[in-house]
Amino acid sequence: MTARVLVVDDVPANVKLLEARLTAEYFDVITAMSGREALAICERAECDLVLLDVMMPDLDGFEVCRRLKGNPATHHIPVVMVTALDQPSDRVRGLEAGADDFLLKPIPDLALIARVRSLARLKMVTDELRMRALTSRDIGIQSPEREAVADTGRGGHVLIVDDRAASHERIAAVLVKEQTVDIEADPGEALFRAAEGNYDLVIVSLGLQNFDALRLCSQLRSIERTRNTPILGVADPDSDARLLRGLEIGVNDYLIRPVDRNELLARARTQIRKRRYAERLRDNVQMSIEMAITDALTGLFNRRYMESHLATLLEQAVARGKPLTALLLDIDYFKSVNDTHGHDAGDDVLREFAMRIKRSIRGIDLACRYGGEEFVIVMPETDLAVAAMVAERLRRRIAADPFAIQGGTRSIPVTISIGIAGLRGKDDNPAALVKRADQALYRAKRDGRNRVVPDAA
Repeated sequence: MTARVLVVDDVPANVKLLEARLTAEYFDVITAMSGREALAICERAECDLVLLDVMMPDLDGFEVCRRLKGNPATHHIPVVMVTALDQPSDRVRGLEAGADDFLLKPIPDLALIARVRSLARLKMVTDELRMRALTSRDIGIQSPEREAVADTGRGGHVLIVDDRAASHERIAAVLVKEQTVDIEADPGEALFRAAEGNYDLVIVSLGLQNFDALRLCSQLRSIERTRNTPILGVADPDSDARLLRGLEIGVNDYLIRPVDRNELLARARTQIRKRRYAERLRDNVQMSIEMAITDALTGLFNRRYMESHLATLLEQAVARGKPLTALLLDIDYFKSVNDTHGHDAGDDVLREFAMRIKRSIRGIDLACRYGGEEFVIVMPETDLAVAAMVAERLRRRIAADPFAIQGGTRSIPVTISIGIAGLRGKDDNPAALVKRADQALYRAKRDGRNRVVPDAA
């Protein structure tokens, strides 16, 4: 895996050293000698990750990081601060500015490469979600970028996995001021607890006494429910090899004992903010997908989805030698509903009609709004005789129960006409099937409406 890394430092020797080490690991490296130059490069979206020196003359690293994380266009770019400052207060200051991690000079090669790879991997996942979410702006879905910038990272749900009471009690006592905290002292139960709890963060002691903590982290990454839940590891001093292995298998961040309370709070907030941002992106993408394939008024699938999915259902029916039937439904005299009672009343009728269709069909059936007041129901593994019975039952239910309009203050009678067509062998196709159902529907309307007419084979 490769990525484009921006190295920012006003000392040329430091830049050259980091550039050489990263290039040797096949990362694409670009450089900046000042904070302002770094901001401009990030604005142009020319990097995947920033290695940022703290001590610079024009804008120090804290201010550069603060500006990057406060800008909706750049806040998603991971920032690793590189510094000789080794006090917990300095790390906290950087984390509160939005930094994703700190690396202390001189930086061990393994720590540098492992951290860059870990953050670059997460950035690639986020970028894919962001790219898909961008298209949703065109259909009116609000971008989650500004919400992410404003998120404080507080009010999350955190699970602590630690089999030493003194340790997990200290961590919980700090976090409980900002987060809802659960404790699991039995590592064997932790995976089930995490999968059922919908946590924003899982904190795992990497020094569990009778359980391999890294195996637990790997299991958390391997199951669907916890695959995207951030993991914060807590390690004893001199556990570098274990920490690096943890980063490789999916641990997002870590703390070294003794745990500084402010650093714990800051790192927890950072991971929770990232989790929420990723969830917003996923929700955004899901919403845009749903809007692309469903009819906004009725909630049924739209014509575009029906036409593509019908082809698949038809192919499956032919391959399995099973029947397949299409019903084309039309609300009788729908124009007069709009003309007499208004378009809002017409919308009420369409929504209620869609609900009645959903209640009358099976889970394997496909119900779509075909256009206007026309609807299609595709019934796999159903022959013409059975489909005609279902259609007749639906027609009677529609006619027997008036439709409420104008907020329930009035009700009007509604009837429907239905044309039915069945699959005619392996050479049949979706267009021909729907056309035959449409011809049957035309005969139903010609013969007086409020009736079911099968295709004349």
